[in-house]
Amino acid sequence: MPATRRRALVTGVTGQDGPYLSELLLAEGYQVAGLVLPGDVVPDAVPAAVHLLEGSLTDGASLQAVLAEARPSEVYNLAAATSVADSFDNPVAVAEVTGLGVLRLLEAIRQADPRIRLLQASSAEIFGGATTSPQDEGTPLCPLSPYGVAKAFAHQTVQHYRRSRGIFAANAILYNHESPRRGTGFVTRKITLGAARIARGLETELRLGNLDVERDWGYAPDYVRAMHLVLQQDVADDYVIATGRTHTLRELLEVAFSVVGLDWHRHVVTDPALLRPAEPVRLCGDANRARARLGWTPTREFSDVIREMVLADLAGLDAEASPPPPQGPVRG
Repeated sequence: MPATRRRALVTGVTGQDGPYLSELLLAEGYQVAGLVLPGDVVPDAVPAAVHLLEGSLTDGASLQAVLAEARPSEVYNLAAATSVADSFDNPVAVAEVTGLGVLRLLEAIRQADPRIRLLQASSAEIFGGATTSPQDEGTPLCPLSPYGVAKAFAHQTVQHYRRSRGIFAANAILYNHESPRRGTGFVTRKITLGAARIARGLETELRLGNLDVERDWGYAPDYVRAMHLVLQQDVADDYVIATGRTHTLRELLEVAFSVVGLDWHRHVVTDPALLRPAEPVRLCGDANRARARLGWTPTREFSDVIREMVLADLAGLDAEASPPPPQGPVRG
């Protein structure tokens, strides 16, 4: 008899990472379900083979219903209110989804089937005010934003359910990771799209906040591969997923604008209104545990990722500007 196909549930399936993770899981032979909010617009990047189920991390009953229908052996929680900047304006909403939502999901798993394995997409923002660099799994939590606080609550809730409730629950502490699928609300995509629009004569300037921000940027497909590896281990644990190298926004601008042959200094304007109340200055991850236990290493260099994003944005703008294909003769 053929082996039973593994089942996975991916929350946040419509974000940047969800489609990449779904593609990986389908290639591994999983049946994949994706959690979407009622009325969600599902991007074309989500594979057609993903079975979409409506629910919300703010509604425990809906999570129980989704688990009953999907019957997963693995749950990948990528859902969150993801904008750090917006979290200062909407801290309660962020806490409901990004923090308490994980508690609701863990309770739903405990009640439905405690054998289900959970991967929580944690964040480097839990280390926002860290006084040491690079950060690893033992670095004290010190979030600087409502988003970071909510992620820290979720991170420690996962640890509690692992230690005290017997759930296979693991945190992947994800540092910044990018791709052409990154949403336009994120500064990396704002820059790559801005460079493309300026190159095509659609804009003349790009307004940004603190250009000295330093981040550890990786490639999204590498990071979803790490998520999958975390749930294949014999024992649940937490893993920093990072490249171990940092770059400033100035460096990112240099790469992005060089792709289109422009000098970013001529087009970028620093806007004080875009400065955050509290901003981690340097976040750099130590992924030695992931390398040693998971055999995981990043495959793409920072500059290659940014170039890919700019080229994809140029192609998208050119496609929008192209006239529609000619119609054939109308048959009467």
